[in-house]
Amino acid sequence: MKAVWYERTGAAPTVLTVGEMLTPEAALGEVRVRLEASGVNPADVGRRSGNYRAMEFRRVIPNSDGAGIIDQIGEGVSRFAVGDRVWLFNGQRNGRAFGTAAEYITLADYLVTPLPQDVSFAAGATLGIPCMTAWCALFADGPISGQTVLVTGGAGAVGHYAVQLAKWGGARVIATVSSQVKDVEARLAGADTVVNYRTEDVVSKVMAFTENRGVDRVIDVDFGGNLATTLKIMALNSTIAVYATNGNRTPVLPVRELMEKCITVRSLVLFALPPPLLAAAQADITNWLESGTRVHNIAGQFALAETVEAHLAVEKGDKIGTVIVDCAR
Repeated sequence: MKAVWYERTGAAPTVLTVGEMLTPEAALGEVRVRLEASGVNPADVGRRSGNYRAMEFRRVIPNSDGAGIIDQIGEGVSRFAVGDRVWLFNGQRNGRAFGTAAEYITLADYLVTPLPQDVSFAAGATLGIPCMTAWCALFADGPISGQTVLVTGGAGAVGHYAVQLAKWGGARVIATVSSQVKDVEARLAGADTVVNYRTEDVVSKVMAFTENRGVDRVIDVDFGGNLATTLKIMALNSTIAVYATNGNRTPVLPVRELMEKCITVRSLVLFALPPPLLAAAQADITNWLESGTRVHNIAGQFALAETVEAHLAVEKGDKIGTVIVDCAR
């Protein structure tokens, strides 16, 4: 098969290689997917660059997420059949070397989810880390119907799905953004109100919207960078769900302030979450996809041989949505 890989970390043009590898065979409990699309996430480029953690394997095929068609079933698999359209996550992660920047991938069947006929493969490849992270951040502690949820970075890959899922789950949704273009995206996703944190006072806008009660749940793209503001807008017995903290990776926690409002801090990274929670996310995302028209933001599409350019597009930092590699071209 054609594949892209690296054998040392560093800049994408320096370390990524395009070539031929043996096509994998589905083992016990696995399926093989003929990939149509691969999603490129910040964690993928972070691993490749060496900024995430040290390499675990001699050779790595990057990218966690993807979508395609099952073309081989391993022994013991009964959930799927050859020809099924699917999306997948955790292709390349801790403990696993080969991801979705290739024509084929084999992986455990529980990491694979049916893809509805009306969802394109490119759109399916945007689900994975972004949509699964959004669902787990929202629903890990139970239903959110009637709650007020703040999504920071409401036009980002995770944030945009979080806004849509939160509205579907019955919450009132506030989104923060950094530009007028992103304001439009957050509103298209269903946000009830949007705050531009560069030009507006987030605390006053949020407290006015909540009639000074504060928010029940924050889905936070930058825990450390936002913490001073976040603490001022939390309701009693509320939760901050953290999936990134790049603005300040070692924040000092004001424990007394957290205690006085009984604020829970829930940290999460997708590959380490318990399997029952991930299975619940997959099932609920399927229900969500089948119950209405959803917005899947694709920031750009590149051929498999252009994976370097795809990684650079993510590193540039100005994308809206998920960068896609078309594995079949």
